[in-house]
Amino acid sequence: MDDSSGLKHKELEFTLAAVSQLSSSSLSSSSSSSSSVIARFSADSGVAELRFHRDSEFIDGFNVDIGTSQLFKLGPVQSLCVSESFGARIHLPNGAIAASKSKFDYKIEPSSAKMYFHYYGQLLHQQNMLQDYVRTGTYYAAVIENRVDFTGRVVVDVGAGSGILSLFAAQAGAKHVYAVEASEMAEYARKLIAGNPALAQRITVIKGKVEEVELAEKADILISEPMGTLLVNERMLESYIIARDRFLVPNGKMFPSIGRIHMAPFSDEYLFVEIANKQQNYYGVDLTPLYGSAFQGYFSQPVVDAFDPRLLVSPPLCHVIDFNEIKEEDLFEIDIPLKFIASVGTRVHGLACWFDVLFNGSAVQRWLTTAPGAPTTHWYQIRCVLSQPIYVLAGQEITGRLHMIAHNAQSYTMYLSLSAKMWGPGAVQGGILQTSSGKLDLKEPYYRMSQPQSYTMAQDQQPQQLLQAQAIPIHTEDLDEAELLQQPSENTGPQLQ
Repeated sequence: MDDSSGLKHKELEFTLAAVSQLSSSSLSSSSSSSSSVIARFSADSGVAELRFHRDSEFIDGFNVDIGTSQLFKLGPVQSLCVSESFGARIHLPNGAIAASKSKFDYKIEPSSAKMYFHYYGQLLHQQNMLQDYVRTGTYYAAVIENRVDFTGRVVVDVGAGSGILSLFAAQAGAKHVYAVEASEMAEYARKLIAGNPALAQRITVIKGKVEEVELAEKADILISEPMGTLLVNERMLESYIIARDRFLVPNGKMFPSIGRIHMAPFSDEYLFVEIANKQQNYYGVDLTPLYGSAFQGYFSQPVVDAFDPRLLVSPPLCHVIDFNEIKEEDLFEIDIPLKFIASVGTRVHGLACWFDVLFNGSAVQRWLTTAPGAPTTHWYQIRCVLSQPIYVLAGQEITGRLHMIAHNAQSYTMYLSLSAKMWGPGAVQGGILQTSSGKLDLKEPYYRMSQPQSYTMAQDQQPQQLLQAQAIPIHTEDLDEAELLQQPSENTGPQLQ
């Protein structure tokens, strides 16, 4: 832009987090107008100013330094704030002082974040994950077998924890690894990495959230273990996606690159009775006055355990999440239509779920699965149990919906419904014979975690073939590039000696 003296001013850029409707007194007087307020930066007199307009008419404005300013959406009550930098203290129009927030802070309530980072800041919990040899061994194999992807490349480890994945990347020949960890575990990671001097010179530990930290260079590869129960619990996948948008070069690789949530109806009379018939008499005290409320609470908890795959009533379907393409906001609400064909006649007690992820290396494609019948991981599987079972016959269609809505406690509220269509001559009319639904909180599971046990089959039930990760089909309609997702074979699946 030119001023009256003919001197050219360099155009300054600023970080835009959000522009929201303002509630200042100067704007509220015209709030009855249906037109929206537009915010524009200008420098007519050589002084940068943020101005607000409605229908091309100037309403209000104030001076800012756009070289050091950022705009923020301040929680549920929409407003606009200008700050010198992330982490700075800012003065609001009413004189109150508040600390500016990162993208993570807007989504997650402080108490949940505090507990989350405290949990992962303890060596005991990191040790539990490291000793999940299916998990850790698969990551190691995926990295080392794909040295061609890591050699001479810059890597960012998102949520590095103990730093083990950073060390794997350095072993594979990475030029430099940035290990980003927000919890106190970052200090332990520094000690562990320093104790491996041959690798330490190529690893930098950065304590902070990926939503906030700045890196010296872009990454060729992102590596992370962002999976929670049912893949999405803890909402770390969103941080993984934010790191992709902030740090990954175009066409860079992500380890893992794709996740799939697998679902199938199940029948488990033992589990249903266990949940439904909780203790009603306690040391001579009758607990039945609270039974109605407690009954619903029991069924609001997804069950985390390892179960026999023969309990599945039909082949599974899967919902694919492509980490290379998905947007952060797409994970705020996940809607999955369900449609199955019952393989046996039985009572359906709910929906069983598990996940797997793909490491799409240039040399080797490797899957990490949590499927029933596969080696057990610390994720186990989960089952959503309905308070009212439905009855099905072999060959009968089961339809429904799994609708998950993210909440600020770093998890999801789950709404599940299953229906059995009418069977017999009246089926051509398409009526619904029976429907069952439930609301569950993925944040509050029932950790049953028993090992699979033998179950007596119903008279009309036929034992299904054990479900193997290798037998899970990938439907081409789920992916734009199905050829990238060849089904894992006996030679490429996770194998630990």
